[in-house]
Amino acid sequence: MNLLKTLSAISSMTMLSRITGLLRETLIARAFGAGAYTDAYIVAFRIPNLLRRLFAEGAFSQAFVPILSEYKNKQGQEASKRLTDHVANTLVWSTLIVSVVGIIASPLFIYLIANGLEEFDAAVWMTRLMFPYISFMAFVALAGGVLNTWREFKIPAFTPVLLNIASILASLFLQQHLEHPIYAMAIAVFVGGVLQVAIQIPALIKIGMLPTLSWNPAAGLGDPGVRRVLKKMGPAVFAVSAAQISLMINTSIASRLAEGSISWLSYADRLMEFPTALLGVALGTILLPSLSKAQADGDQQEYSDLLDWGLRLTFLLALPAAVGMAVLAEPMIATLFHYGKFTAEAAAQSTHPLIAYAAGLLGIILVKTLAPAFYAQQDIRTPVKIAIGVLLATQLMNWVFVPYLQVAGLALSIGMGACLNAGFLYAGLRRRGIHRPKPGWTVFCVKLVLACGLMGAAAWFGARQIDWLGLQHHALLRAAALLALIGVCAGVYFAALLAMGFRLADFKRIAR
Repeated sequence: MNLLKTLSAISSMTMLSRITGLLRETLIARAFGAGAYTDAYIVAFRIPNLLRRLFAEGAFSQAFVPILSEYKNKQGQEASKRLTDHVANTLVWSTLIVSVVGIIASPLFIYLIANGLEEFDAAVWMTRLMFPYISFMAFVALAGGVLNTWREFKIPAFTPVLLNIASILASLFLQQHLEHPIYAMAIAVFVGGVLQVAIQIPALIKIGMLPTLSWNPAAGLGDPGVRRVLKKMGPAVFAVSAAQISLMINTSIASRLAEGSISWLSYADRLMEFPTALLGVALGTILLPSLSKAQADGDQQEYSDLLDWGLRLTFLLALPAAVGMAVLAEPMIATLFHYGKFTAEAAAQSTHPLIAYAAGLLGIILVKTLAPAFYAQQDIRTPVKIAIGVLLATQLMNWVFVPYLQVAGLALSIGMGACLNAGFLYAGLRRRGIHRPKPGWTVFCVKLVLACGLMGAAAWFGARQIDWLGLQHHALLRAAALLALIGVCAGVYFAALLAMGFRLADFKRIAR
């Protein structure tokens, strides 16, 4: 399997997901602005979304995929199918129970997460409607893990597009017919979850791995493989969720800052997630099954080489993304969100956390590249210890940054915490001899810094030639100008690299 080609395919699907996601956020900003009801929706969605990332996608995937890969490589299709059936039954039933509890206890959750919220009742109503989303995503996460293990990457990468499409349609057509228009977005989340489940089923049938569920919630708990997955999932919850828990705490802090602070942070977070998903999530998706196979085969050189390849690609693409995001923060926020009820003040306020996120973007993406190196070895304990320490450090940084930087301080704490996380993960890999860097890293990094400097200068000069906020009523012109500027910056960056001897062929990698 050509990993660079596969990465390009996954990134293309991820880009489609992120583009439709940005369109969704643009329409939400246009329709609802950055006010109290938008804050209520963001808080309401954040609770089931956090649980999804903790229990359905993040922790589950990191625990399940290495074990499933081991079954596939050593025991074959029949044993893998039996494990998948039992794990699916346990995961779906447990998340259904959590959903019921969440629906009942929604007022308590909202109070604990954002007790300063103005539209408290609206947040409770939307939380109750969206809680079943975690059950839908539990099945989607399992399906994605199975398909990725069978090296079928496109459907899992495309799946999030369906949620975005549902949200886009709701913001365009449904919201105008409701007494509380923002409720349309909560309805879209529920519908999007159903659609994401539906698209997985044909792909699973094709490879003969569609799970068979039982009406008995305890069915499968006696399976040793299930017990191994559950044992790994417990600590994995902490390992993959440090940034998400920090984000929830930040939401609570932001709810006590100026009105709209939650929305400003959220819009910046959406833009930060664009390069994170395009590179970090895509790399993690292909690295985990490939690293798991190398581990199962006992090929430590292949393991180290895969990790080195992933790290070089991360630096190659994450560094210019961070520079571009910082320098072009105002043009991007203005072009994507400054319409309708999203005022110039909201746009200006949203640029501050985006710039702060840019400072830690490399660390955020590196964590998604480095963590699979531990999970593929079924080592959850080390990332857990690091994640707990980083979570505490992030809150200490909040205490330092927020009084001076307000909502931007919250974003800066997340980014700096991710950099600490990446640093400790990498130190652990080196100490154990898991990653043995290939020669040339110093020269490689120097060339990247020089190319980023040239690109940053071009971005800074180009951004100051246009009054981005003043073009509110010229959406196409503003979008064309931003795309042209990004194209020029990319051209400057890669031209500089080519002049310094970089070639695309140097990054090709065939997985064994």
